[in-house]
Amino acid sequence: MSEPRIDGQPAGVSAAPISADVLDALPEVAAQTRQEDSKEQERQALRKVKPDLGGFRNGVFIEPDPIDFADHAGYASLFDGVTLTGWEGMPGVWTVEDGAIVGETTLEQFAGTFPNTFLVYRGTEAKDFDLKLDIKVEKGGGSGIQYRSSTGIPPGRKAGEGRPPLDPRWLMIGPQADFWYPVDTTAKRYSGQLYSQNNSRGIIAWRGQVVQSFAGEIPRLVGTIGDRGKLGASVKDGAWNEYMIIARGAVIVHILNGQLMAVLVDDDPASSNNISGLIGLQVEGVPCKVWFRNLWLKKIN
Repeated sequence: MSEPRIDGQPAGVSAAPISADVLDALPEVAAQTRQEDSKEQERQALRKVKPDLGGFRNGVFIEPDPIDFADHAGYASLFDGVTLTGWEGMPGVWTVEDGAIVGETTLEQFAGTFPNTFLVYRGTEAKDFDLKLDIKVEKGGGSGIQYRSSTGIPPGRKAGEGRPPLDPRWLMIGPQADFWYPVDTTAKRYSGQLYSQNNSRGIIAWRGQVVQSFAGEIPRLVGTIGDRGKLGASVKDGAWNEYMIIARGAVIVHILNGQLMAVLVDDDPASSNNISGLIGLQVEGVPCKVWFRNLWLKKIN
């Protein structure tokens, strides 16, 4: 039988006292909430107004609608949350855990080595696209998302060499949206940057940079987004992060937790950054555990 209740509390149980600080803050919070509600109502009303030739609506400009990261209209899911259907990777490294793709390297499995291996999605290729996903890195090491990429053995390397032996099935070449666990001060600067994997180009657009690239030349810094270290405040170490990659022609954009991190304009039509290619997920270093979930792709072509 349920215990009798008095004023919403079980009999004999008193409510915890509310601190003076909380009580003092309530009017301010309520006022802020009313102000935000009023602004939203004004915005919704303005959206219904037809803009004039100058773009004004009732004498004002309206700002862009904020993105809803959970809105997947027009997107296709790359992961069913249960199996690795459509994906290929090194056995013993990649699994599904708690509705997420997990890649893990252990000291027992990779003693004395520095693994760098990929889970490759074979279900489609894309050149121009929007890609949304959640990523988390634990224990150390690094990760990233390959796109416009290929598989195979890089020039100057041989299949089967190295430890672990190189396997062309899950070795990827091409651009990557980087993401690292902060194992040191250098690694802390990597998350968000554009790195070109296994083709000697290395970091092309560092975090906080807008870079233009030409055939046969060193990439050129044309603008800055912000201080590299301060932008790191947007990275959630050891927790889930929302990553978005936008690719249109020669332009590639990396956005992490709503913060623009890196932009590349690659004006070399023969560049490996300007081709249609595969999407893949990386685990690098040992020990390292990487998680991916909510992988959604909107192909433009």
